[in-house]
Amino acid sequence: MSEQETQLFFGGWHRKARKTPSPFYNMRPDTPVNLLVIHNISLPAGQFGLPYIEQLFLGCLDCDCHPDFADLAGMKVSSHFLINRQGALQQFVSTDDRAWHAGVSCFGGRENCNDYSIGIELEGCDDKPFTEQQYQTLAWLTDNLMQSYPISRDRIVGHSDIAPGRKTDPGPFFDWDKYKKMLG
Repeated sequence: MSEQETQLFFGGWHRKARKTPSPFYNMRPDTPVNLLVIHNISLPAGQFGLPYIEQLFLGCLDCDCHPDFADLAGMKVSSHFLINRQGALQQFVSTDDRAWHAGVSCFGGRENCNDYSIGIELEGCDDKPFTEQQYQTLAWLTDNLMQSYPISRDRIVGHSDIAPGRKTDPGPFFDWDKYKKMLG
């Protein structure tokens, strides 16, 4: 690990992220991490700045507090990172471990993308643009991850790319060209 990587990550935890450990993870198989998956999430759908995403990833979401949450009861899901609308970075799972973000998935003929990917959730939805602050943080984090893992630009995908027909995120309002141009 290079000096810069040592400064950015410690035990798979990014030094600049707010650390909020999720119980929903397990050990990765002995395989290199070489895929980055971009997601979007909002709870309830289309509403931002609420505590429910964190509660979902920590396993303490009261699914009775909103009718949209009924399908989430008993769900065990997490992501490595969450970037909120203001661009703040939060980390739930060490990048050394397998977060439970991809579900049934396949990339390049290889199934179980959670085994070899890092998941980044953007607070957002399919029908609203993401914020400039989110793009800035996402590009910066992606550059950090690409310095630490063998992730190339062609291995940065949306959830919809690894679970077509099942998932649509990050959605049509995610500006892939803008994001890729921002990368170092």
